Amino acid sequence: MSFSDKILNWYQQNKRDLPWRSTNNPYNIWLSEIMLQQTRVAQGTPYYLKFIEAFPTVEDMANASEEQILKLWQGLGYYSRARNLHATSKMIVADYGGKFPNTYKELLKLKGVGDYTASAIASICFNEPQAVVDGNVYRVLARYFGIDKPINGTEGVKYFKTLAQELLHKNNVRDYNQGIMEFGAIQCAPKNPYCLHCPLNDGCIALKEGKVNVLPVKLKKTKVRNRYFNYLVPVLIDNKGNKQSILRQRKGKGIWQNLWEFPLLESESEFTLEQIENEYTRIIDFNEKVSIRLFNTKTVVHKLSHQHLNTKFWILEGNFSSKEGVSTAELEKFPVPVLIADFMKAFKF
Repeated sequence: MSFSDKILNWYQQNKRDLPWRSTNNPYNIWLSEIMLQQTRVAQGTPYYLKFIEAFPTVEDMANASEEQILKLWQGLGYYSRARNLHATSKMIVADYGGKFPNTYKELLKLKGVGDYTASAIASICFNEPQAVVDGNVYRVLARYFGIDKPINGTEGVKYFKTLAQELLHKNNVRDYNQGIMEFGAIQCAPKNPYCLHCPLNDGCIALKEGKVNVLPVKLKKTKVRNRYFNYLVPVLIDNKGNKQSILRQRKGKGIWQNLWEFPLLESESEFTLEQIENEYTRIIDFNEKVSIRLFNTKTVVHKLSHQHLNTKFWILEGNFSSKEGVSTAELEKFPVPVLIADFMKAFKF
């Protein structure tokens, strides 16, 4: 039995019952593939179901506001995926009459769609012979064939893509592609793979040479940058007894673009209360005096792919109102980073 036949046979016996597997509708497949980039299936599935319920068609998504998209996406991370999702839905409606392109080459023209996603949609929805290569596929191929080329290097990416293309099942591209990804996720897992009961163990070079734990090879990651965030959280009470705070929308091309957060004072190192008292007026223009206290005695370290955000939340309390003020009852309606959402739950305005 060939490599691809073994994968296909394994998949037919072991595939998980996932909601997007009951359809070949390109909208559903596209949505699931975008969501599962850098996200585990268990985490992504509830979001997929929420999106399908809120936006059953690509037209529904195109007609939504960006804030609606970001709010529903909240907590899933890598928010550029959500913005690209929205932009692409509009593009499909405007330029393609609401129908997804049905070829790999046309799919590549969509925003946020690269080689992997285009290959997945083209093969799963239209049975086009395009090999998918994601982290799971890299792992299976690197181990089985004993390949030590870095999977995140230019040479390695080309090499694995060519090999994956050569291994495609001749008659069932759709299930084979899903099968090899599933095989990498379940059978040939990153840690503690089930080598003893693996249908490929008789030909696996990594198993034979004791390299299962060292393959695939990755080039060293970019050095992690430490940043120091001081969130200034106003808790203001006006003369009618109404409570309000302040949220501002992040702009520019950095993290969390277009999400909302409390006024931010970024520093070169951790700030003390005295430093906050001396600096906060640079960030917030209050005519009245506020009292300031630190909410979290232990710094919250929020880890992103290439940066760690060392975060303190400072509570600014005063008996007055602000032009920027937002009723605290309205705060939960804003799309915010999970770091802010977690604080809101803990603080309980």
